[in-house]
Amino acid sequence: MTPQLPPPAPPAVVHLPERPYAALRRTVTPRSLGELADRIPEVLAWLAERGLEPAGPPFLRYELIEAEKRLVVEAGWPLAEPVAGDAAPSGVRAGTLPAGRYVTLVHRGHPAELASVIRALLVWARERGLRWDLTRTPGGERWGCRLESYRTDPRRRPAPTGWETELLFRLAD
Repeated sequence: MTPQLPPPAPPAVVHLPERPYAALRRTVTPRSLGELADRIPEVLAWLAERGLEPAGPPFLRYELIEAEKRLVVEAGWPLAEPVAGDAAPSGVRAGTLPAGRYVTLVHRGHPAELASVIRALLVWARERGLRWDLTRTPGGERWGCRLESYRTDPRRRPAPTGWETELLFRLAD
């Protein structure tokens, strides 16, 4: 018998402090996004060189979304403490996720379902009068902080149908 997971919680608004992280930043297309996600182990190697471990699950941070053409995305790991130093030759760099109010939602299911889950989350927020930390520019939508945090380790749970992904979208002040 397969254990039943509890039903997912509805979206919530939470306040989060600044959080340090290390990541690779790239400009990709929706089709090549997986190639960036596959490079997350490079960030782990960078951390290991410094004797550091991640303080949570890996994430993708969407900074710029230009429709179906291009995305500026960071793939990385949260840290317990800030890390000083320049970017590595591989492009791994340290940064800080901004403090503030975030809408959060945990999705349990296949990652391919995230697009429809995000659309529903955007509608949920609009119905409540919530505004995103988002600036529309000629180059696309610039997000203050839009994260997909991957709670499920594919090595431990290879079937993606039950994966947990936490969405964290920063709200405007």
